Amino acid sequence: MPEDLPVDPGTLRDQVRDKYREVAVDPHRTFHFHTGRPLAARLGYDQAAVDGLPDCAVESFAGVGNPFTLRRLELGERVVDVGSGAGFDSFIAAGQVGPAGRVVGVDMTPEMLDKSRATADALAFAHIEFREGLAEALPVEDGWADAVISNGVINLCADKQAVFTDIHRVLKHGGWLQFADIANGRPVPAEALRDIDLWTG
Repeated sequence: MPEDLPVDPGTLRDQVRDKYREVAVDPHRTFHFHTGRPLAARLGYDQAAVDGLPDCAVESFAGVGNPFTLRRLELGERVVDVGSGAGFDSFIAAGQVGPAGRVVGVDMTPEMLDKSRATADALAFAHIEFREGLAEALPVEDGWADAVISNGVINLCADKQAVFTDIHRVLKHGGWLQFADIANGRPVPAEALRDIDLWTG
C-alpha cells in the first residue's frame, strides 16, 4: 500500500463491493443511504426520462447528486460512466446521446454488471455497454470520451489521484468531467481517515 494512502485500496474495494452487491440483489431493503426512484426525484432528475426506465434500471440507484445538472450531454457524444452500478446514470446518458452516441459503464461489482447488462439487453440499447474494471484503471482507450460522468464513487476510492489521472487519460482534449460526489469542507482527523469502516458506513 502506498504510504500516503490512509487505507489499503484492495481492502476498501472488497468492502465497497460487498455493500453494493447487497444493493444489487436486494435493492428494497433499508440502507444508510437512499435509493431508487424516490432518490432520483429528490436529486432533480428529469422525471420523464426516469419514468421511461424499467424498475430494474432504477431500483439500485444510490447516487449522491445529479451530474447532468452540470451540462446536458449532446447527441452523438461518447461517454464513460465511472462506477456505473446497475446502470441508472448510464441509461440516462444513453437517452441524451442517442443511438449515434456511445456509453461505456465501468463497475467492479459482478452483480451490478449482471443487472446493468440484462437491462441494456431488455431495452435493446445497442449503443451502451458495461465493462468490468476499476476507477483507477478504466478499460477504455486513451482520448476516447467526450465526457466522463460519475456519481458518488470517487469518494469511495482510496487513491483519488489515480482516479483523476485515469479519467484525464480517457478524455479527449477539451472533454468534460461531470461528477457528483461527497466532499468535506473541514479536515478529517487522521484516525478517522484510517478507520476503513467509516468509508463505507
